[in-house]
Amino acid sequence: MGWVLVPSIIILSLWFSAIVHGEVPTTLDGPFKPVTVPLDQSFRGNAVDLPDTDPLVQRTVKGFHPEQISVSLSASHDSVWISWITGEFQIGDNIEPLDPETVASIVQYGRFGRSLSHQATGYSLVYSQLYPFEGLQNYTSGIIHHVRLTGLKPNTLYQYQCGDPSLSAMSDVHYFRTMPVSGPKSYPSRIAVVGDLGLTYNTTSTVNHMISNHPDLILLVGDVSYANLYLTNGTGADCYSCSFPDTPIHETYQPRWDYWGRYMQPLIASVPIMVIEGNHEIEEQAENQTFVAYSSRFAFPSHESGSSSTLYYSFNAGGVHFIMLGSYAPYDKSGDQYKWLERDLASFDREVTPWLVATWHAPWYSTYKAHYREAECMRVAMEDLLYNYGVDVVFNGHVHAYERSNRVYNYTLDPCGPVYITVGDGGNREKMAIAHADEPGNCPKPSSTPDEFMGGFCAFNFTSGPAAGKFCWDRQPDYSAFRESSFGHGILEVKNETHALWTWHRNQDLYDSAGDEIYIVREPQKCPPIKPKVHIALFSPSFHSCSQIVLELKCFHDQNENFHLYSFFYFAGGN
Repeated sequence: MGWVLVPSIIILSLWFSAIVHGEVPTTLDGPFKPVTVPLDQSFRGNAVDLPDTDPLVQRTVKGFHPEQISVSLSASHDSVWISWITGEFQIGDNIEPLDPETVASIVQYGRFGRSLSHQATGYSLVYSQLYPFEGLQNYTSGIIHHVRLTGLKPNTLYQYQCGDPSLSAMSDVHYFRTMPVSGPKSYPSRIAVVGDLGLTYNTTSTVNHMISNHPDLILLVGDVSYANLYLTNGTGADCYSCSFPDTPIHETYQPRWDYWGRYMQPLIASVPIMVIEGNHEIEEQAENQTFVAYSSRFAFPSHESGSSSTLYYSFNAGGVHFIMLGSYAPYDKSGDQYKWLERDLASFDREVTPWLVATWHAPWYSTYKAHYREAECMRVAMEDLLYNYGVDVVFNGHVHAYERSNRVYNYTLDPCGPVYITVGDGGNREKMAIAHADEPGNCPKPSSTPDEFMGGFCAFNFTSGPAAGKFCWDRQPDYSAFRESSFGHGILEVKNETHALWTWHRNQDLYDSAGDEIYIVREPQKCPPIKPKVHIALFSPSFHSCSQIVLELKCFHDQNENFHLYSFFYFAGGN
C-alpha cells in the first residue's frame, strides 16, 4: 500500500471542522436559509445621549495635563501611535486658538515591569470648526498630540506615560499590548467590531459588553461621536434635517467629540482602536472643509501603508491584513483611492497574512429599508477588485441593525465571495433600523437612493435572478443569512489560517451569550485569488526609451478540479 502526502493545512482544517461541526455552524454548511429574528418590542430602540453634566464626560484634569488618551496601530506590529489632548477647547464668537508649540508631545515608555527608559517625540496640532454665518458659534480644539512609538516587540505588554515632563504635566501610567508578529500561525485573540457608536446610554451598555469580552483590538467602522446632530449652541435632535431644516449650513457641536474622547479613554488608552470615517464625520464648515475633526483627533497609519489620505489605509494585525476603505472619498477607478487599493492588494502576501478583511461604512449588501442600495456606485466600482483578490470578510456600519450575509458576489450566492456583516448597531442617538426593503410597502424608489457625498446614481432594477425587473426582492434575499434589529457589537477570533469564529453580542443579553455565531472558513484551494495583469516598465539607457512588458497571469481548473496557473510576457510598446 502506498502513502499519500496531504498538506498539513488541509489536515488541520479537516480536524478543526470536525471539532466545531455540530456545535457552531460554519460557512461550509451554507448557504443558509434566510432568517429574520422578530423585533423584541420590549427593547428600547431609541437611545438618549449622555448629557454634558454626566461625570463620565466631564474634564477631570487641569492645565496641560493629558486627557482623551488613545492608542492606535501603525501598519505593522513593531509600531503604535499614542494620541491625547492638552488644554481646554473654546467655543463662541471670539475664540483664540491655543499655540501647539507651547506644549511638547512626549511619550515615555518601556516593557511592563521595567522602567520607562524609552522616549519618543511626536507632533501636535489644533483644529477649528468655523462657520461663515452670523450667530453660529465657532470652535477651536485643545492641543492634539500624536506620537509614534517604533521598534516594539510583538505580542508584548508595554507601559507608558504621555505629556510634557518640562511642565510636570504627565499622564498616569497606562498599558497596551502590541499585535503578534505577522505570520500564518499568529493572530490577535479577540477583535471587537462596532459601528455607529455615538455617546448614549445604549452606547455605555455596548462598551461595557465589549470590555467584558476583553478585546485586543477595536475596529470602529464609522460614525463616532454624532456631534453633527447638534446645533452650535448645544441643542440636539434625533434627526437633524427634520428638526433644523432651515439652518444655513449643517452645524455641529464639537464639544461632543471631547465628551466622547473622555468617556472612551479608560478603554482605548489600553486597547488599540482603528477608525474609518462615516457620514457623521463629514462635518462641513467654512471654505468647504470636511472631516477635519476626524482627521485631527485620530492617528492613522496612512503614510505607513502608502495612502495619501486619512480616509483610507491598511494595516496588519498578526496574520490578518485589514483594508480600511472610505465610503466618502472618491472610489472611481481613475481616483487615488482605487489606485491605492490596487497597489495595496498587489503587495500584501497571503503566505504572511492569510486573512484579508475589508471595512468601510456604507454597506453594499443590506436588506433594510434605511440606506438601501445607497452605496451601489461604490460596489460597482470596487467589488470585482476585492472579489478577485479573495477578500474573506467585510464589515460595515451605517444601518442601525445587525445583518450577516451568505457568501455573495454581484447579488448572487457565490462560495468564493466574502461574508458581509453589518454592525451599525452600536447604540447612537438615531433610531434603530427596523423596516426591511423586501416587506410590503417598504421598497424605496430608486431615485431616493443616491447620497450626495457618495457619487452618482447606480442603483437600478435587477436584470436577472429572483428579483429581475424589480428594485427589491419580495422576500428576504437569498444572500441575507441572518438579520435582527438590536444594539450590540461583534467579536472576531481568528483561530488559524482557515477558521475564524464570529460572534455577535446583543446588549440585552448576558455578557457571555451570543445572538449570532458562525465559523467563517477560508478555502484557499477552492478559491484562489485571481490577480490581474502585472505591468512592468523596462528602461533602456542605450536607446533612451521606455518599453512596456506585460506579465499576464491566467488560471483555470481542469476536468479533475486540479488548479493550473500559467503566465506569459508580451511586448506592449512604448516610447
